[in-house]
Amino acid sequence: MQNFEFKNPTKILFGKGQIENLGKEIPKGAKVLMLYGGGSIKKNGVYEQVKQGLNGFEYLEFSGIPANPEYEVLMQALKIIKEENITFLLAVGGGSVIDGTKFLSSAALYTGTEPWDILRKSIRTEKGMPFGAVLTLPATGSEMNSGAVITRAETQEKLGMGGPGLFPEFSILDPQVVASIPKRQLANGITDAFTHVLEQYMTYPVQAYLQDRFAESILQTLIEIAPRVIKDPADYEAAANFMWCCTMALNGLIQKGVPGDWAIHAMGHELTALYGIDHARTLAVIAPSHYRYFLKSKKEKLAQYGARVWGVKGATTEEIAKAAIAKTEDFFHSLDINTKLSEYTDQYQGTAEKIAKRFTDRSWMGLGEHKTLTPSDAEKIVEMSY
Repeated sequence: MQNFEFKNPTKILFGKGQIENLGKEIPKGAKVLMLYGGGSIKKNGVYEQVKQGLNGFEYLEFSGIPANPEYEVLMQALKIIKEENITFLLAVGGGSVIDGTKFLSSAALYTGTEPWDILRKSIRTEKGMPFGAVLTLPATGSEMNSGAVITRAETQEKLGMGGPGLFPEFSILDPQVVASIPKRQLANGITDAFTHVLEQYMTYPVQAYLQDRFAESILQTLIEIAPRVIKDPADYEAAANFMWCCTMALNGLIQKGVPGDWAIHAMGHELTALYGIDHARTLAVIAPSHYRYFLKSKKEKLAQYGARVWGVKGATTEEIAKAAIAKTEDFFHSLDINTKLSEYTDQYQGTAEKIAKRFTDRSWMGLGEHKTLTPSDAEKIVEMSY
């Protein structure tokens, strides 16, 4: 097991009716900007619950944060934050709204001239404007971590940011919100969380037995509850386990003491930036090809995953590893998630070369757990995903 430090300061309020405790978590006298997306919270009752929780606070609202939080939209919110002397941010939504709020938390205190530099130059946020979250769409784990990904339509880029100053002060997780989520988004959430775990688990053995078991338990739980939550999102038991799996998949716990990959996300982000494909679906496109391409270096963990999570038996480690990849792809298909780029766009020719050039231009020469994945490797993996 590798050395690590672990601190996660986010307070979680989980369960039925927890939104009513919102007002107790926001600092007294705070001037709040409530941020949300396209308005679904006004249809499922969350909006009214949050408004009631904000009773007694001075607050403004900013709506319209898109599914991939867009820089230009967020800059409009940043203007309000500065002009209205906002002191506390409240994200009400899924990962996109929370990620957008994290950017605003950083940008509100940023002293440079161009906030996009926070992402372009990978500037670590040590201190941001305090914020909380009311989660309405389980998927990204953004409600309990300090990372975010922001899109800029003007340049067709999707870049990440983070730092210890970007943990939410608190996050409210009421599984009852799952009942109103469309099946497509539920499938995306399951796929996103599943792949988050794989990025931290599917590397090479470092004898981190407990972290491996934690990761495998999340994967097994997602596999178990996926058909239930898709069939009946109002199934509270399934919804609660789904929501908590998504949070635990990316709150930092399972990545401690082990190597991480994250090259799948790096390539997937480019597909979203170029074609607007749902984030989770880009991961499902890249993951099978990525694992097949790096079968030799990943086969021990792939075989462990195949045996422990899927119950695969085989004569050799390589056979089990290959079967595990096929099982993963079958799982995505069971959620009606396509795993080939050509199933999302007919403009896919040349995509691999374009992504490889972007990686080269950014000097991304060493991705993956061994820091050896080159732009040339990325090009071949993306080509395999056509």
